[in-house]
Amino acid sequence: MLIIPAIDLKDGMAVRLYKGEMDSAKIYGEPFKFAKEFESYGAKWLHIVDLNGAFAGTPKNIQQIKKIRESCNLKIQLGGGIRDEYTIKQYLSIGIDRIILGSIALTNTSFAKEMATKYPIAIGIDAKNGNVSTNGWANTGNKSAIDLAGEFKNSNIKAIICTDINKDGTGEGINLDFTAQIAESSQIPTIASGGFSSDQELEMMIKSGCISGVIVGKAFYEGWINLKDIFVKYPT
Repeated sequence: MLIIPAIDLKDGMAVRLYKGEMDSAKIYGEPFKFAKEFESYGAKWLHIVDLNGAFAGTPKNIQQIKKIRESCNLKIQLGGGIRDEYTIKQYLSIGIDRIILGSIALTNTSFAKEMATKYPIAIGIDAKNGNVSTNGWANTGNKSAIDLAGEFKNSNIKAIICTDINKDGTGEGINLDFTAQIAESSQIPTIASGGFSSDQELEMMIKSGCISGVIVGKAFYEGWINLKDIFVKYPT
């Protein structure tokens, strides 16, 4: 069960949103300092999202991402505005370990599958009321998140990271049923995201047997959990 701390980047700073609304961004500080802190706790992976990039469809925080990469030895998975092979190769060349494809995974599923035959690729499936949201969660269409997950069954995708946007940043708890359905549909290791609030949830996810990891964001930044103690209790 991987516990993966998150750094969301907006204008070069570490921020958190509430239900994906960019106007709700709360600034917490310099991203690389948090990366070093997470490493000191015992984290093995770091989850980074370029929020500006997600909205723009092209990388916008690459200098800060480079600084984070240079500051720690964590494995890094990165998403936000990655829509072509050139950008994938660019990020891998600076030491990013796994690339997250989100919007492009919906609009061009075959491209995402093809990239997964060449590079370490995860798929980000973000949903509002069960349907997939894209472009930094600004647009929600009619495609079911569960159906999209199923399209990657038997592919080379390394992991699916699924987020219930209505839970994200609320501290109301992970949508375990939604995450389990994504895992069942895709048959790919599935990482839960959106709303994590307590170590009791970790016990529930472990007992479920179908969830491979969890993204920890606002619960850490707001002090709702003691992440250092969690890593002691649940070493990754």
